[in-house]
Amino acid sequence: MVKYDKTYVRTELKTVSAYIPDTSPYTRESVLNNQYLSQYLQQPIHPSVQSRTKRLVDIIGAIVGLIITAFLAIPIAIANFSYDRGPVFYKQTRCGLHGQTFQIWKFRSMVVNADKLKHLVKNEAQGHIFKCANDPRITPIGRLLRRSSLDELPQFWNVLKGEMSLVGTRPPTVDEVKNYQGHHYVRLQVKPGMTGEWQANGRSSIKDFEQIVQMDIDYQQKWTAMYDLKLIIKTIWVVIKASGAY
Repeated sequence: MVKYDKTYVRTELKTVSAYIPDTSPYTRESVLNNQYLSQYLQQPIHPSVQSRTKRLVDIIGAIVGLIITAFLAIPIAIANFSYDRGPVFYKQTRCGLHGQTFQIWKFRSMVVNADKLKHLVKNEAQGHIFKCANDPRITPIGRLLRRSSLDELPQFWNVLKGEMSLVGTRPPTVDEVKNYQGHHYVRLQVKPGMTGEWQANGRSSIKDFEQIVQMDIDYQQKWTAMYDLKLIIKTIWVVIKASGAY
């Protein structure tokens, strides 16, 4: 069980860049434009980041997952191309460990120009996330992919590269992180995961950003290799039931 001192969470902290030591594990190549919280930099590296067992499980899981993805990619590609002749994959910049950016990969589930149409869709979530149960940008094929979570399979490539983990926190978008307040930065102390507390306990049905943040903090405090296994098993069951996905 990992314990954290949460007193700094309730403190209004000044963002800094000049005070980042060269030896800090928090790199300067970050979406945060070097704006870090001084107390946040002093937090210890989370044990999950240094765990060789977790990394080994990630590598094995990613290899198996990519083999499965390769078999499913052809029919998904044919279905997507036959619908609108758009690309098979979709990539988006997300923020990972310590705010470092990376390109997350998914099977495309929306129309080609979905990002440009986002302003036309009503956000049904609270806080720094965007959710819409009946998002008109989602294609019929994409809705099936999302309900079955097949759209997430290409993320095994992110896991293999070490940008993500099989289990972790929800990978935030760039816009989301730029609007973070003090306690939100705690989410960046571990690698984002393909699954985690949020995905295993409701997925898209959870629309309160602060609730998601608390789930991510809880994950960090509860983390063990066995707890990761528990969340993986729970996620498989949630996916089979198609609970909370749209």
